[in-house]
Amino acid sequence: MTAHSDTPHSGFVTIFDDTYDQPDCRAYFRMMDRLGYRNQHHAVAAFRAGLAEMMRLRGLDRARIVDFASSYGIVTALLAHDLSLAEVFARYRQPEFDTASADEVIGWDRDWLAGLRRPAPVLHVTGLDVMPNAVAYGRAVGLFQSGHVEDLEQAPPSPALASDLARCDMIVECGSVAQLMPRALDRMLAACGPVKPWVMTSPIRGNERPEAAEVLRAHGLVVERLPIPPFIHRRFESPEEQARAIANAQAAGHDTEGVETNGHFHAQILLARPEAECTNSADWPLPLGAQPMADSDPA
Repeated sequence: MTAHSDTPHSGFVTIFDDTYDQPDCRAYFRMMDRLGYRNQHHAVAAFRAGLAEMMRLRGLDRARIVDFASSYGIVTALLAHDLSLAEVFARYRQPEFDTASADEVIGWDRDWLAGLRRPAPVLHVTGLDVMPNAVAYGRAVGLFQSGHVEDLEQAPPSPALASDLARCDMIVECGSVAQLMPRALDRMLAACGPVKPWVMTSPIRGNERPEAAEVLRAHGLVVERLPIPPFIHRRFESPEEQARAIANAQAAGHDTEGVETNGHFHAQILLARPEAECTNSADWPLPLGAQPMADSDPA
């Protein structure tokens, strides 16, 4: 498992290691802002729709979620709060964040998020990542009700993580980690209860891996791509990165003209769920069209 949610393998994308394990989230969100990240903006709308359908089918009034490769908890922030990605980016552009201590940022963020928490659905979120500071931040500001720093590519889940997974209703992940680390995916699902959770991910086009699909099917889940257009993940860092992304997407059978050729990685929503719960996603109550962030937001 890795905190680099858009890092499929060495040499494919630019890696921003220094932002992923700071004592607070400023460098991470400023990096996302600078590179025009949009994945979470689109993906969380779909995750919220899937969550509502899963809860309806299972008769739940609260749900337990594992935020896989959670980093500082942006997926959870958008899923559980009345908050947009654009608002998150705008917050950390404010000059007071230039000189604040990590303790000050954590205190400010704890109070800020507490005032934005959605009353429903009631969510218990487990953060899971290899970066200790990122998970600690998520716990400290109230994004994660539990958190684990573990590398499931290297070892099975600890008893504490296994306990959280055994009660999990949904696993979410933005980027490509769940596709690129089938061993970690297998270990997570093996620790889950007999009724497997729904798994919703938003991998970069071209990062879909048959090995991941095989793992999901081996655990009794039906894998599908949601019927929504591809959406922006982030801007390319360089022409070389764009060329690699186009080649990778084309190798996976994607038509890149007007998509990756326009200067951005693009992503899609993949869903895996038990066959008995395979209702028609076109009937979900939330619109799943890929709506752009406001034009006034930096691209």
